[in-house]
Amino acid sequence: MKLKTKRTLIIVLVIVLSLLLGVLTDVVWTLVDRANYPQSYNELVEKYSEAYGVPEYLIYSVIKVESNFRPRAKSDVGAIGLMQMMPKTFDWLTGDEHLGEHLDARKLEEPEISIRYGTYYLKYLMNKFELLDTALAAYNAGEGNVAAWLENEEYSDGRGALTDIPFSETENYVIKVNNAIDHYKKLYYTDKEN
Repeated sequence: MKLKTKRTLIIVLVIVLSLLLGVLTDVVWTLVDRANYPQSYNELVEKYSEAYGVPEYLIYSVIKVESNFRPRAKSDVGAIGLMQMMPKTFDWLTGDEHLGEHLDARKLEEPEISIRYGTYYLKYLMNKFELLDTALAAYNAGEGNVAAWLENEEYSDGRGALTDIPFSETENYVIKVNNAIDHYKKLYYTDKEN
């Protein structure tokens, strides 16, 4: 075999191996990303996404940031469950003004209850505040705080958008949920609307 032919074969082989390594690396990183951003409780997420008109990727993102898919998670301030709802908020949502079921807050440890009421509350906040980042800030800091910030020109643009979030925890929360949304969209929803 001529030297020129050997060199060409070696170059082609190096290119093919490089391409295979690139594809393999992409597959491995996708598997790692999917392990870090799972679609646990997918039947419940699909059910309540459809029931309340909240995108699946948003529900998964809130669960990821709030509890990392631990159904019995409890925060230092008393939030409970997958979607980390405060008992007082849950009492209000289960009361006659909303869904009228009058459930005990311990039910928030049940994945279906947490996802149902967390998704319902997200939709309520999205309707009330219109902009997703504002609704997410309200999910974390409470709608009363966000309503006050929106009335303060130091924190609001006067048209419903927060220009500054005075609670660093809430500001970081909004950033984390948006980051998770980007991951979920990329991993699972590139060809789907939800």
